[in-house]
Amino acid sequence: MEIPQEVLSVMKKAKKIAVLTGAGISAESGLITFRGKDGIWEKFDPDEVATPGAWKKDPLKVWEFHEEFRKAIAEHEPNPAHFTLAEIEKSSDDFTLITQNIDQYHQDAGSKNVIELHGNVWRVKCLKEGTVSVNKDVPMKQLPPYCSCGSMLRPDVVWFNEPLPPAALENAFKATYECDLMIVVGTSIVIYPAAMLPSFAYEHGAKIIEFNLEPTPISHLAMFSFFGKAGETLPEVWEKAR
Repeated sequence: MEIPQEVLSVMKKAKKIAVLTGAGISAESGLITFRGKDGIWEKFDPDEVATPGAWKKDPLKVWEFHEEFRKAIAEHEPNPAHFTLAEIEKSSDDFTLITQNIDQYHQDAGSKNVIELHGNVWRVKCLKEGTVSVNKDVPMKQLPPYCSCGSMLRPDVVWFNEPLPPAALENAFKATYECDLMIVVGTSIVIYPAAMLPSFAYEHGAKIIEFNLEPTPISHLAMFSFFGKAGETLPEVWEKAR
């Protein structure tokens, strides 16, 4: 694979790195993406399993959907792209990984400074107390699950028609504003407000390096785009840049 020397130089010299990842990086681990051909939303109606209205109508159905996704995540594992991003973080003084994924593969691969824009399917939230805890039981012992206080627990993820966590969004834009390099991996750049981040970084002087299967709406902003499986391209680029 041909790698421009300028790309290697930018990766070596970057002082503050921000990374944006999406479903594509985890698809290489075997997870089905939500959008696209044969995606989850072609098989399920999000209005019935991933909205506040669906939860109010039938929390058991919502939980059954999320339980199936939890099982799928548990059956797979992080891939070389996840591990390479963790390696880049270890070599960087200032590194922030912003992900739209809820599978926790980045943390499982060793990433530390991770901003989860859409939550984490392994966390549950008490509807009464608002407390958040981790539950990695697969299968869960009870559906729907309940808190010790007696209130029902919901998945700590962001559903359709819900706002992103304010702190996560604020920190994501701060990291994007301050970075001098943004690496975009496995995301189609169509879901807002996350889709705004690469353009925001570019407007504030950051270089963009993209790793995606095919061109995206921000490809024209990238100093270089590597098209192909990120689990193959990203490790090769980092190996030559480090």
